[in-house]
Amino acid sequence: MAPDALSINTTTEQDTAALAAAFAARLSVGDTLLLEGDIGAGKSAFARALIQSRLGRAEDVPSPTFTIVQTYEAPDGDIWHCDLYRLTHPDEAFELGLTDAFDTAICLIEWPDRLGSDLPDAALTLQFAAHDTHHTITAHPNDKWRARIGDLFG
Repeated sequence: MAPDALSINTTTEQDTAALAAAFAARLSVGDTLLLEGDIGAGKSAFARALIQSRLGRAEDVPSPTFTIVQTYEAPDGDIWHCDLYRLTHPDEAFELGLTDAFDTAICLIEWPDRLGSDLPDAALTLQFAAHDTHHTITAHPNDKWRARIGDLFG
């Protein structure tokens, strides 16, 4: 773990959902979370809980593995949930309108490596890892993000 990284372990899906809800309350239009980790590490569960919390209702939040993008209308701005796993070139993501969404929505991006070097500068990277008895979520915040989320990892 990088020296400036923040890390937390979750032992249940409810723990992950609680962390996602806390994140949801701190996000605003123009924020992007880059969700990294292997299949089954908890990225989609985190995104689902964050979206439901942000919407304030038990919305059906399917994985966008096949649709690539799922959008949700929230009262204070749209949420884009993207799974870029099946993309073969960064240009494919931008054909979907992702560049505009970085400025006009809250974006949750699974498999952000598919964007190549076109990652938004102000994005927060969250790494997810599954272990036998828990999951670890590690954030790599800049100073702006650390001030907004640092207490969530205490």
